[in-house]
Amino acid sequence: MSTETGAIQREKVFSLGDVPAWLWLGIGVYALALINGRTLLGDSDTYWHIAVGQWILDHNAFPTVDFYSYTKAGEPWVSSSWLSQVLLAASYNLAGWTGPIVLSGACIAVTFAMLTRILGQRIPASLAVIVTLLALLLSVQHLWARPHVLVLPVMLAWTYGVLSASERGSAPSFCLLLLIVLWANLHGGFVFGLVLVGGCALDALWNADRPQRKSLALRWAGFSVAALAACCVTPYGWGSILAARKILDLGELLHLIYEWMPADFSRFGLFETSILGLIAGALYGRVKLTPPRIALVLGLLHMALSHARNIEIFALLLPIVVLAPVASQLGLRPAWGARAAAPTVVMAVIMILIGGWTWLLAANTTVAPPESHSPAAAVEALKAHSPKRVLNDLPFGGYLIWRQIPVFVDGRAELYGEAFDMAYYRAMQLKDINQLLDILKRWDIDAVLLMPQTPAAGLFSHIGGWQKVYADKNAVLHIRTAN
Repeated sequence: MSTETGAIQREKVFSLGDVPAWLWLGIGVYALALINGRTLLGDSDTYWHIAVGQWILDHNAFPTVDFYSYTKAGEPWVSSSWLSQVLLAASYNLAGWTGPIVLSGACIAVTFAMLTRILGQRIPASLAVIVTLLALLLSVQHLWARPHVLVLPVMLAWTYGVLSASERGSAPSFCLLLLIVLWANLHGGFVFGLVLVGGCALDALWNADRPQRKSLALRWAGFSVAALAACCVTPYGWGSILAARKILDLGELLHLIYEWMPADFSRFGLFETSILGLIAGALYGRVKLTPPRIALVLGLLHMALSHARNIEIFALLLPIVVLAPVASQLGLRPAWGARAAAPTVVMAVIMILIGGWTWLLAANTTVAPPESHSPAAAVEALKAHSPKRVLNDLPFGGYLIWRQIPVFVDGRAELYGEAFDMAYYRAMQLKDINQLLDILKRWDIDAVLLMPQTPAAGLFSHIGGWQKVYADKNAVLHIRTAN
């Protein structure tokens, strides 16, 4: 009898049924990320992020001025995402383009596995998985191998930590400060983490008994000051906070950068469907939130409506913000406890299998960023003519930096500023031809590398002094032939 019992126990140790839903979901997301890895390389900024990370590794220093462009060379510029860039560069050095795909895919998988596990502590597993998959669908268009993806697990853990403290009626543990330090070195969006502290503090005070509010306010104030100080634990100190604010000062330019554009409701889509569904569900279920939580919900919604890149923040954090009150008011039963985890042996076996599959995929798959922003042939033609200054299309900026060619402009909008980028935009779109002619003269441009669909690309074939030397479906290259 004891032998049979031992056999059953050994069988259970390796049973797939012991793998919780949140871990299955994470495995599935990771597999999809690797299988569709090329989509993670779908943004041209990945090139310059890796280039910056490689420069940091090569020089054992941190950039403080621009040395990638000729238009802003020597002007102050700090890399607020330096740690993410180093990780991306190191992963590329280790496994080529598969490296950044694996790194980003792992961060995405961990993020959504974490979300499922957090939700399952309050609601049934099936509902937790459905909510997580909806969040994934809302986020998928902005999931690229870039710093904002690497910081997603940290953002989620930080938000859950401060919200949990609010629900307990206490101040957050100072151990959480390690997360905001990591966030501040991974991505400039850490300022949003500080804003979350204020909202959660108000929620804690709202729910606290009157005699406890003063001491609780002091503890939250102490944590807030410590969090602000922790954000300065970067190579740039206080400059990290100042650099993070620059992107929000770009004014009109933000409406021209896709990920900073307002949400588009000209077509009925998933985001609009989700908002309408949430409103309908709240009305039907008569869900009540405290005023501070209402403010958090409205703040997340405002961010998502204002800038498309914030939709994934809305999708990831809104479920956590409303989780406790909704689960309590609707009488939902949790799928697992706060300490729920897969057995150690099962986790070890799964990690080994995933590692082996990743290695096989990396060894047998050739992947690279799309040609649409990697004009390799055009750049070879460009180098053959040895131009001094190239007027490049914005999506080509990252690749040119990668090829160590000084650029006119690239994706670092905070460096170039609103006035410069808006003048460039008007010139490239032929909204101001005099502006384009002024750029050519002022910067002594002797080569122009643009996408075929850019209006200015067609102009150079019809004005004197320029010769088309290369063209394909992705790029058109003109070289100056006369002054």
